[in-house]
Amino acid sequence: MSFRIIPKFYQTIWFQALCYATGLAFLWFLYRLRLQQATAQVHGRLEGRLAERERIARELHDTPLQSFQGLMLHLQVVDELLPPGKAKDRLEQGLDRADRAIAEGRSAVHNLRTAPSGDLTQALQGAADELVCEGSPSFRLVVEGAARDLDPMVRDEVYRIACECLRNAFKHARAKCIEAELTYGERVFRLRVRDDGCGIPEGIQQAGRSGHYGLSGMRERARQTGCKLDIWSNAGSARRSI
Repeated sequence: MSFRIIPKFYQTIWFQALCYATGLAFLWFLYRLRLQQATAQVHGRLEGRLAERERIARELHDTPLQSFQGLMLHLQVVDELLPPGKAKDRLEQGLDRADRAIAEGRSAVHNLRTAPSGDLTQALQGAADELVCEGSPSFRLVVEGAARDLDPMVRDEVYRIACECLRNAFKHARAKCIEAELTYGERVFRLRVRDDGCGIPEGIQQAGRSGHYGLSGMRERARQTGCKLDIWSNAGSARRSI
């Protein structure tokens, strides 16, 4: 005599497969939830930095720059009252330097308040065009992969990191060629800035130059956006990558 015992529902293959699928779905839900929380934290930090940058720009424009501009008007009146001579020449030289300082201050305020356009490629090309002049290194921008829109907050920080890299390369590298490369991968976005200049001294690469905050600012921006910033440097080759 033969017989067969029908398994309970929790012993069936379909029930076990359903349990596995439910477990995987739950783990996926936890992953997505954690990703959303991390993204919200990054957005919160970036929005806070943007608000602080705009506040600093307002303060610079409304207080020091306006006060300095008023002082310049008084000094110009004094310059008109002075007779020709050594004192007048010295005062005019000081006024010229003050005019350049005001222009630099207004440029700094402009940079604090402005953000790149939606096209990161055009924004970087425009930033490089402002640095290129007679006798400066040649510049080339390379784009790999299909360009996609980045989150506006992240795009702003990436743009400012790239601008700092380009300024350092044009000003300090004594290079013949500077190249920026944007790579749009399926899961990774990468920016590289390369030059064939003299490189960065190891002490400056680690701690930065006293009184200058370019490298430390780049590291802070990368950390705030969750990016990875790597700097390789030796004579004839220097690269910054995020």
